[in-house]
Amino acid sequence: MNTKRLAPIALVACLAGCATYGGPQGQFDPEDFGEANRMTYAAMVVDPDPEYAEPMEGSAEHAADAIEAYREGSVEEPEQVKSTQTQ
Repeated sequence: MNTKRLAPIALVACLAGCATYGGPQGQFDPEDFGEANRMTYAAMVVDPDPEYAEPMEGSAEHAADAIEAYREGSVEEPEQVKSTQTQ
């Protein structure tokens, strides 16, 4: 097959997957606008109803100690690092 004929066929095949038109020809459904962004966002959302193998436990005493250390000023400040800082 001639390369000049193959290129347009390949281009049309590639472009066919770019749009999700479900309405009349040449029009898009406003509900589908931004579909790729919504799908990407949905993939990043944390499970709103997670299931854990064990119950989550916490210590009120440990939390109170941390708050007290913060109020007294005995918490070690983290080192500030700029995003443009080089090593």
